[in-house]
Amino acid sequence: MGMRNFRAEKGDRPRLDRLFLRRFLTLQSVLFPRWMSENVLMLLTLLVVALTGQLVVYQVGILPSQFYGVLANRDPSGFRRLAVLAVMLILAISLLRSVEQYIGKLVYVNCRKVMTEHLHKLYFTKQVYYTLSTERPHVDNPDQRMTQDVERLCRELGTVASKLLITPFTLVYYSYQCAISTGWMGPLSIFGYFVIGSLLNRLLMGPLIPKLVQQEKLEGDFRFKHVEIRVNAEAAAFTRAGLVEHSRTAQRLQNLISVQKDLMNQELWLYFGTNLFDYLGGILSYMVIAVPIFAGVYRDLSAAELSELISKNAFVSIYLVNCFSQIIDLSSSLCDVAGYTHRIAELDEAMRCILQGQKDEDEEAKELQPCDAVFVLEDVTITAPGSDCTLVRNLNVHVREGSNLLITGETGSGKSSILRVLARLWKPKRGTSSYMSLCSSLYL
Repeated sequence: MGMRNFRAEKGDRPRLDRLFLRRFLTLQSVLFPRWMSENVLMLLTLLVVALTGQLVVYQVGILPSQFYGVLANRDPSGFRRLAVLAVMLILAISLLRSVEQYIGKLVYVNCRKVMTEHLHKLYFTKQVYYTLSTERPHVDNPDQRMTQDVERLCRELGTVASKLLITPFTLVYYSYQCAISTGWMGPLSIFGYFVIGSLLNRLLMGPLIPKLVQQEKLEGDFRFKHVEIRVNAEAAAFTRAGLVEHSRTAQRLQNLISVQKDLMNQELWLYFGTNLFDYLGGILSYMVIAVPIFAGVYRDLSAAELSELISKNAFVSIYLVNCFSQIIDLSSSLCDVAGYTHRIAELDEAMRCILQGQKDEDEEAKELQPCDAVFVLEDVTITAPGSDCTLVRNLNVHVREGSNLLITGETGSGKSSILRVLARLWKPKRGTSSYMSLCSSLYL
């Protein structure tokens, strides 16, 4: 991404929009770089296991209706056969669900490894870890983004991966089964129910994402303050700064708690919406089944046959509603995923932008620099990043290969600033600078 595009986006308010979708897909391209990568193969295995589990779940779900039939007919041999089948199916679904959970955890661990290694590669290339703090101060707490945020994002993805993979298949299959039993009104009513629930939860999720991002920032600031006190404990003890540091730490804690309370207050309505649609879904399934019954479609069935049919149809309708309810229940997880995605992708974009800028400078330097020069500074003016105070003005330096340069001066005169520019840690405010390489003869 170019410098102009990144600057245009860095002040955007994080939310569920095209920017989130683009950032999410960018991170997924890191986690799943090619079709035969390890993560893709694990997801495919997870899909196969989860779909097999759904087939077994369907067989387990219709067993109660078959039990209604054999009990109503007083058939002991049929009952024994169903009991043995039920035990075998329960063992199978227990094994499949356990394997599904195990693979989900493997996906989480491997995704965390891949994402962290990708960010580390950018972070430790060409002193990006230093340039990031000086040129991109709005990218707060990169350590938290690469550790805690990556861990939480990958954990959420590992948890919901199986649900997201199998949901399209289960929706199609159970919609078909529901349509056979109740007609087109059954699945159509459930689809309408899902659309209303999704729109409501979309409105409730909107304010949560920026608040979650703010909370993670304050979490990082609060943790960093404790690290800062631990690193500078001796200096703080010499200056008797305990009360001052206590006050500053308490203020950061207060800011964090305040944002957490605001987030909890807003999540209350999201939880209310998801719980409301969960319980309404249970009633909706019986309403869908009641339509063909009261319309007289099954008037020729006996009471036992009707009970068996209602039990089977109830399972199909309830499971279809449950599939949609699970999607609605993922609203809170989606908020977390969106918040972590924005924070991680913002860091990724900033580091890529820094490296791209350095690459462009290298190419420009090759064209401008004399062939025998190692360092060239022409009419360079130096200021500290984020400051207008001039440290060095109109400096011209040509250091040729094999020569030595001694920089002397009083404290605060700008010696270290010149070396920072030579080492490419700072960029000059004005003038041009180029370097053939960072040779070993550069000493502080």
